Amino acid sequence: MSEDGEFLDRLRAVARRHFGAAARVTPLDRPSMGASNDTLVFAVREAVGEQHLVLRQESYTGAGKPYISPAAQYRLLGIAERHGIPAPKPVFELQESDGLGQGFAMTFVAGETLPRRIVRDPALAEARPKLAHHCGEALARLHAVDPAEAEFLAELDDSRDPLAAQRQRLDTFDEAHPVLELGLRWLELRRPQQPQRCLLHGDFRNGNIIVGPEGLRAVLDWECAHLGDRHEDLAWICLRSWRFGGFDLPVGGFAEQAPFFAAYRDAGGAEIDTQAIRYWQIFGFVRWAVLNVMQGYGHAVEGRRSPVFAACGRNVAMMEYDLLMTLEGSYD
Repeated sequence: MSEDGEFLDRLRAVARRHFGAAARVTPLDRPSMGASNDTLVFAVREAVGEQHLVLRQESYTGAGKPYISPAAQYRLLGIAERHGIPAPKPVFELQESDGLGQGFAMTFVAGETLPRRIVRDPALAEARPKLAHHCGEALARLHAVDPAEAEFLAELDDSRDPLAAQRQRLDTFDEAHPVLELGLRWLELRRPQQPQRCLLHGDFRNGNIIVGPEGLRAVLDWECAHLGDRHEDLAWICLRSWRFGGFDLPVGGFAEQAPFFAAYRDAGGAEIDTQAIRYWQIFGFVRWAVLNVMQGYGHAVEGRRSPVFAACGRNVAMMEYDLLMTLEGSYD
C-alpha cells in the first residue's frame, strides 16, 4: 500500500461517505510494517473539527496463514468496546467497491508502543508498576466474554486444535526443524484436558499494547484471536521473547508473575494453574517459531521480499534455543 494519488482519492471517497462531503483526509504516519496488516494513521477534518484514525488493510495472504480476516478483527473491536476492554474503537469497514482491499478504520490511541521503551523509558517509570494490574484486568474482562459472542471464531484451526494447527503450518513450509518437532512431541504427550473455552486475544504481549504515563491505554493487533484455554493468553505475555532485555521480569519485561496473576483473579479471572502456564509457555515458543518460519518462507519463496521477514527466518534459531533452555529448566 502506498499513499499515491489514486489511493488517497479512494480513501477520501470512503471518508466522505462516512463523515460527509466536506471531509478532508491527510496521511500522517505509517508505523513499522506488521506481519499481517498494513497500517496508516490519517487525519479526517470535518466542519466540527479533526480526528485521527488508523486504517488497517490486510497484507498477508500466503501459505499457512494464521490470521483472522479484517472483518472478524473489526467485530472483535466492537466486543472489546462493549465489555470495557481497552482497545481502539471501530469506526468503519472498507467495502469491496472502495477498491482498497479488505480492511477497516479504528480510532487512533496516542502513547508508546515500542517494547524497549515500555521496559526502559524513564518517562514511563510510574506506568510500569501499574501494567501488571492493568494487563491482568484486561485479560480477565476478555476471558469473561460469553464465547457465543465470538462464535464466528469457532471453526478456526487455532480454536479447534491449536497444537494440530502448529503442526499443519510447520508441515506447509516443508522445512526441517528438529527442535520444533521435539517441542510438538513434548506438547502432544502432555496435552491438558479439554478446558472451558473462552475468547482469547491470541497475541497479548509487550509490543501489542499502547502505554501512557498512567499505564495501559489500549490493546492492539487482534488478528490472532480465537477460542481456547485462558492459560494460553496468560502464558504468551510471559515468554522470554517479549521481555526485551528485562529477563528478570517475566511479564513483558516489566512485571513479576505474582501481581499479574493476582490482578487477573481480582478482576474476576479464574484460578491459575501454574503447570498449565508452563505447558502453554512451551507451546508459545513452538508457535512463535512457526510464525517466524512462515515469515522467512514468505521472503524466500513467496516473493514477500523484506529484510524484516528475512530476519524472522534467522530468528527461528533463537526461539529454538529458548525452547530448549525452557524445557531443560534453565529458563523460567
